[in-house]
Formats: sequence, C-alpha cells, structure tokens
Amino acid sequence: MNYKPEGCIFRTAENQKYISSAEGLSQAMEKGIILEARVAVCDNLHNLIIDLPFTQGIIPRTEGAVGIEDGSTRDIALISRVNKIVCFKVTGFEKDGTVRLSRRMAQEDCINNYINYLTAGDIIDARVTHLEQFGCFVDIGCGIPSLIPIDAISVSRIAHPSDRFRNGDFIHAVVSAKENGRIFLTHKELLGTWEENASLFSAGETVSGIVRSVEEYGIFVELAPNLAGLAEPRENIKAGQHVSVYIKALIPEKMKVKLIIVDTCEDGGADGKIKYYKDSGKINYWCYSTENSHKKIETVF
Repeated sequence: MNYKPEGCIFRTAENQKYISSAEGLSQAMEKGIILEARVAVCDNLHNLIIDLPFTQGIIPRTEGAVGIEDGSTRDIALISRVNKIVCFKVTGFEKDGTVRLSRRMAQEDCINNYINYLTAGDIIDARVTHLEQFGCFVDIGCGIPSLIPIDAISVSRIAHPSDRFRNGDFIHAVVSAKENGRIFLTHKELLGTWEENASLFSAGETVSGIVRSVEEYGIFVELAPNLAGLAEPRENIKAGQHVSVYIKALIPEKMKVKLIIVDTCEDGGADGKIKYYKDSGKINYWCYSTENSHKKIETVF
C-alpha cells in the first residue's frame, strides 16, 4: 500500500468507487483499504462527521488520530480537520446507514508499514499543513505530523516559513533523524549546492530576486532558495520586496554573489514552484560548499 499525505488519493477513480456505495465500502473493509473523504463537522463530543456520496460516516473521537485516547495527541488535531480531507478505514455499519470509520487504524497501518521503516537520508513526500515562526509542519503520510525547522528549509535565510511555503503545498523532504518513533525532517539538501545554483546565473545579467534582509553594510537578495547575494546599500528597500538585480560577480571560492539593485516591484508570499535537484531515493552525504571554499556547509545522514 502506498502511504501518502492526506488528500492525495481522494479524487482517484479507485477511492471514489469505494466510497460511493455501501457495497464499495464493504469491499474496502474486507480488504483493509485506506480511503479518503471530507470532514463536514466536528461535533460537541469531537466525533468527526464524514461526507460520503450516499450517506454519512462517523469517526468516533478516540478513532480520530493516534494518541487521542491516551492524551498524547490533543483534540485540536480533530477540530482542525473540519472541511479537510482525512484518511480512514471502514470498521462497520449502523442500522440507520451511518458508516463507522477509523482514522487511527489508517495511521497505525501507515506507522507500522511505512514510518517505522524510514531511516536518515530517505527522501519522502510531504504536504504542508500549517506554518509557525519556528518551522513548517507537514503531513508525511495518513496525517502523521512532522516538522521542518525554519533553519532547515533552505540555505537562503527566511524570516518565516510562509516566505517559502503555503498551506497545502506538496513538497519533498529528507529524514534527518528518528527518535522515540518521531521523524525529524530537513529540506535544504534537496535544493542544490552553491555551484548548482550559481550555474543558472552569469555576471552581467539582470535577474529577479527577493530581498531577505537589509543590513547597514548591504542588502541580502535571494536569487534561488539556496543562493543569495549581497547588494550595495540603497534607500527605501525592505525585506520581502521583489527586485531586479544586476549581477556584478560570482565568486565560487568565497561562495559570494555581488549584486546591484536596479529596481523594485511590489509582490509577496512564497515565490512559485520550488526547483528540486533531487526528489526521490536516499542521500547519505550533502555538501553545499564549493571545493576551494574555506567555509564548510555539509550534512551527513
């Protein structure tokens, strides 16, 4: 079974076939298939009411997520699911036609057959669920949460994860460690080395960038998620602005890019689709630095 973040299988023909009839749900229950549908309501007992094409389903509170019953997962994990797609297994049928469902069972299946087998360096699929100042929370399969710390999102520094991601984005990430069953993630290692990013640019070009910080000695402008350069000071420039910059020089041995800001334009938010240099398989070692650089930026998995 392919364990994906919630929302990945909802619109597939197979999922729609199973959830569209009692016969389909019965077959899914017999086969232990994980399905998906949308949460309509979280009632006053924190049961999740599920919209199905021909009837309603119910995920009882204690079946809403791994850890709800023992208190290790808070009920906000249920409340926040309203109007979102969730995964579940079918567990039975009530006389009034209501279908009993369990998200907990789907998550346990995912943990036992996928999460537990992940090791450091594995590249996995994830979906952004919410953003905090300190990092980006993602679903790594069947609603199982993990965190990418803000300093692991990219080499180019950002003020907030919303500078890079939006809620609902499908992304790739790397397992950095496992501890007590929890998965820890990183992201910057998939965005290329200094040389890979710098090869996209040439001295003498004028290109677009995003201002990431304004210092007394200059302005840091991001050209790509893993590449930023320093522009000469200029008035009325603020972090988050989109700018056009002239590339004065690329200096591999110092991993520096010298820039001049040509013009500004108003824009904001995450800047389009992320370019991944690697999006599957496994990484054992990653070195961002150039061969002759005195500064070593690397990750050993």
